Amino acid sequence: MKNTRGFFVSILIIMVSIFACLFFLADPAVASAGGEAAGHHGANIGEILPVWTIIPFAGILLSIALFPLLLPHFWHNNFGKVSAFWSLLFAIPFLYAYHMEAFHQIIHIYLIDYIPFIILLWGLFTIAGGIVVSGSLKGTPTLNTIMLLIGTILASWVGTTGAAMVMIRPVLRANAERVKKVHVVCFFIFLVANIGGSLTPLGDPPLFLGFLHNVPFFWVTKAILPHMLAAAAILLVMFFFVDTYYYRKEKNKVKTVSEVKEKKVPLKIKGLHNLIFLVGVVSLVLVSGYWKAGHFNIMGVEMHYQNLLRDVGIIVMGALSLVFTSNDLREANDFSWFPIIEVAKLFAGIFMTIIPALAILKAGSNGALAGLVAMVKDPVHYFWVTGALSSFLDNAPTYLTFFNLALGKLGLSEAAVPAALAAGTITENPAFITFLKAISAGAVFMGANTYIGNAPNFMVKSIAEETGINMPSFFGYMIKYSIPILIPVFIIVTLVFF
Repeated sequence: MKNTRGFFVSILIIMVSIFACLFFLADPAVASAGGEAAGHHGANIGEILPVWTIIPFAGILLSIALFPLLLPHFWHNNFGKVSAFWSLLFAIPFLYAYHMEAFHQIIHIYLIDYIPFIILLWGLFTIAGGIVVSGSLKGTPTLNTIMLLIGTILASWVGTTGAAMVMIRPVLRANAERVKKVHVVCFFIFLVANIGGSLTPLGDPPLFLGFLHNVPFFWVTKAILPHMLAAAAILLVMFFFVDTYYYRKEKNKVKTVSEVKEKKVPLKIKGLHNLIFLVGVVSLVLVSGYWKAGHFNIMGVEMHYQNLLRDVGIIVMGALSLVFTSNDLREANDFSWFPIIEVAKLFAGIFMTIIPALAILKAGSNGALAGLVAMVKDPVHYFWVTGALSSFLDNAPTYLTFFNLALGKLGLSEAAVPAALAAGTITENPAFITFLKAISAGAVFMGANTYIGNAPNFMVKSIAEETGINMPSFFGYMIKYSIPILIPVFIIVTLVFF
């Protein structure tokens, strides 16, 4: 243990020194003005930071991708230290170079993004862990497809995280005797954890962010419904045939293992009182979007009372679930805290190291990614660029960046958004409707491309691994599943709609 800690500290000191030198070499004004040079404050930080500042972000992604494959025992015992290593590698030179501006950026992303993100994830994980579906559920292709369909429908109304946490355990339990089941979990991530959440602002954070910026609540339901139905239908049909192939292949093997006829146990759902707490969480999220209760400041970060009430309320809902749900029900679900601990530690590092990537992207044509932003002109560009970045970055700020880019290019203000989206009320800028459809679909759909593309993806992977399923690595998931399956689907969506 001491040797491991000493190794991390030694390497961290060396790399922080190198990284700090890069900051000063890239921006001499920092050295001469102690990080307080004009223009080093506020949103302008994205105009200053060079592309190489995302190296720690790339490092933590590569660590998530490679360590579980190459050094599984080391990773299992030290993933928190690895996350902290990459976080400090960025944070220490960043703070030293930019002082209070860097401190503000770090505090902002943790107070506004990371803490609410973890609270919501913890609340839904805790509540869903108390709902037990028992009975003779057999993972046949038909039943699996029906369960994925139910989860896909639920996702837009209780959120992709809520639907994923409620449905993943019944799906895993139904397929406990199946030999091949990795594909079931991967299609579950595609549909329930991502694409299913594209019909309302409750479904996925970027759509909720659009709702907060004057996009009418049910606009996205009408606008994205054809895209969602097309993508979901293709994937469900594809899943049914793939699952049928594996099921028939292993059917004889399964029969020989269980030749004794099992008694059919009636389907039962226990812990239904947790649905009250689940509805409570959804209601709190919705209210926080409508209610404007004012704000206060914490170390320069604007905190809104309605969001604070939401987060406290979610904690209360989770605590009530723990109090009123017996341990027997959680044990029946093989419930443990490891998945949420793993997600909390890894995403603490991801949110820290993602700061320069989001800041540069937010700077638009004035940032280091100006060339990429300049290429975004047509709906197909908005769909693919928003989607590609959402696969690796936080899809909520990515959505907002291109939402504002579309407004700017068309000369619209946020106040004009409802009129611009209302059918028949605008003739000068009809392109905005198509742009926003592309941005919305790209941000939500393509979160399925990687394990970190959307909040529940990594959680579903972790829960599946706890039940003994050997899930593919970060790159394995992309190479074996998301790229060969999802990309052709997205190409079809592009050709038909954009």
